[in-house]
Amino acid sequence: MADGNGATGVSPRRKIHPGSGRRKAPAFSKGRQLEPAAREEVRELLGARPRDRDLLIEHLHLIQDRYRRLSAAHLQALADEMALPMAEVYEVASFYAHFDIVLDGEPEPAEITIRVCDSLSCAMAGAEALLAELPGRLGSKVRVLRAPCMGRCDTAPVAEVGHRHVTRATTESLAAALGGDLHPEIPAYQDLAAYRAEGGYAILADCLEGRLTVERAIETLSDSGLRGLGGAGFPTGRKWSLVRAEAKPRYLAVNADEGEPGTFKDRHYLERRPQQFLEGTLIAAWAVEADAVYIYLRDEYPGVREVLLAEIAAVEAAGLASHTKLHLRRGAGAYICGEESAMIESIEGKRGLPRHRPPYVAQLGIFGRPTLVNNVETLYWIPEILSKGAAWFAEQGKNGAKGLRSYSVSGRVKEPGVKLTPAGVTVRELIEDYCGGMLDGHEFKAYLPGGASGGILPARLGDIPLDFGTLEAHGCFIGSHAVVILSDQDDMKAAARNLMRFFEDESCGQCTPCRNGTEKAVKLMAAETWDAGLLEELATTMRDASICGLGQAAPNPLSSVLKFFPEDLR
Repeated sequence: MADGNGATGVSPRRKIHPGSGRRKAPAFSKGRQLEPAAREEVRELLGARPRDRDLLIEHLHLIQDRYRRLSAAHLQALADEMALPMAEVYEVASFYAHFDIVLDGEPEPAEITIRVCDSLSCAMAGAEALLAELPGRLGSKVRVLRAPCMGRCDTAPVAEVGHRHVTRATTESLAAALGGDLHPEIPAYQDLAAYRAEGGYAILADCLEGRLTVERAIETLSDSGLRGLGGAGFPTGRKWSLVRAEAKPRYLAVNADEGEPGTFKDRHYLERRPQQFLEGTLIAAWAVEADAVYIYLRDEYPGVREVLLAEIAAVEAAGLASHTKLHLRRGAGAYICGEESAMIESIEGKRGLPRHRPPYVAQLGIFGRPTLVNNVETLYWIPEILSKGAAWFAEQGKNGAKGLRSYSVSGRVKEPGVKLTPAGVTVRELIEDYCGGMLDGHEFKAYLPGGASGGILPARLGDIPLDFGTLEAHGCFIGSHAVVILSDQDDMKAAARNLMRFFEDESCGQCTPCRNGTEKAVKLMAAETWDAGLLEELATTMRDASICGLGQAAPNPLSSVLKFFPEDLR
């Protein structure tokens, strides 16, 4: 695997929010006059939309989509229109990677932006070569940026041209894409009519009409063994019961922000059967009596956003969501918002900073109310489990595990992709039985069982069942079931550096152990010879003292290499 560090003149992929000490805050002059033209432009864009505080990020997207950047004049006009301090609008806009702030006197952004994913699977497939070649090939009218995982790891390397993704990208295919349609590609999917024709929404009808009680639904999900499939693995039935025990009003937040490098299973289901996911969502809202549902979708999935906008409108028009209100919220490029409390902060229109806990979001979530948080795949399985019964799902597992699992597999295999298998499958079985074996000329060396944060295991530990609780003894975990396969042609030090750079870039900056720890680790790991003792001491500090799971899990790949791959350190 190539291990480039970006010394190509390519722009960094991320701005750092104010307060981190890495980007100087703008010097807005006292008493700056609101520009009438900017005010009218913002008012026209917002139209009849509410000016509520929680819609700040949505309104920032409206401005950037129209003007390709956020000017100081537009930020001030938006602050005035929403009755917010200018500093608050700026701090939110500057926190998220996908917002381009252009202050007075700064050059306008290029006409077209190409984002090239440099996360591990794409780096293994040649992303660094693309980043080195593209600026000279495309000219000054095209801006080339590094970007974190885009959720298309099975088709690496991946780049986004405007809002259109190019998979298995080459310099030639990206140059050709500049002359084509730069809008997102809309996938072929099963719409509401087709889903209802096969019996869809029958279970929701049973729920709403009293044929299925909440207690029976929770019991069925508990007996099935369904757990949170976004990473934490918390039992779904139990989570529903905990939220139901809290006072009303209650909300439901759907985590569709799968930013973990190597993960793309939620996109797989949203692009194919969005209505099954929506039925599961509406059943969950019924079960906890949620007044509103907030679906938080990562901005890297623009095609999925168009699908959900259309299908949510269809569901509402059909009267299927009369018991709640569906809201689709758009992320803006921040991995940290996959953490549930940071996601809730973003839903409220704020910076995605994780909250201190307790209290937990089940008690104090969106707008300070009890909130159920489920991820896409968890909700996707609910209609099938309630229709076919707990035993149908539970009996699918093997090696002591329960249920079905969707593994996102990428890296050095012949047939990467989302693999639906019994829970508890091993990585060797994934490679040989589901992925067509290793690429020709590659020998299985190592694997990431749970994406960037799940650690790295050697091939000799390739017969461990891949499930919750089976990998922790080795310092790893299954997380979101993102499996990246490495071979004898990959440098484990380079892989660990790639992953640590990702965490350094995506740290929200709130806590010192994570903010400074990831930065220091990257510098130490750049040395030809690693200081193992110092790195382990740093890793321990990050695990023990970081506020949220990002900083706590960031050292896992580093520690794995120190433990399992000493030969790569020589």
